[in-house]
Amino acid sequence: MAAPVELIKRVPLFEKLSDRELKTLAANFTDRKFKAGQELTAEGQGAAGFFVIESGEADVTVEGEKRRALGPGDYFGEIALISSGSRTATITATSDGMSYGLTPWQFRPLVEEHAQIAWPLLEALAARVRELENR
Repeated sequence: MAAPVELIKRVPLFEKLSDRELKTLAANFTDRKFKAGQELTAEGQGAAGFFVIESGEADVTVEGEKRRALGPGDYFGEIALISSGSRTATITATSDGMSYGLTPWQFRPLVEEHAQIAWPLLEALAARVRELENR
């Protein structure tokens, strides 16, 4: 099922997109239910997508240390949209919920056709690099 446009619009990476671009992007997301205690991503493993949480909560841990909590409207995996490296954190659900995911192979054709989708992602990735450098 496609992601709700209103959910995608609240993601800072995509907030500057037109309604038409948001609809195109949202149509490429797929739903993913999760259960409390389920590991959504594992640090060091292959990264296969970007996810936005619609409902439920999850914890982000790096090297076993909790870094933050995620809830509705939060997202993770943006680096995976443009780089095939490994996950930089483990995400574990702390409650049942629903997320919507987008794979790199779904995202790339969108960027090739709608280049303006890429700029906010590049800004977010630059901010992430600065954050990692300041640790």
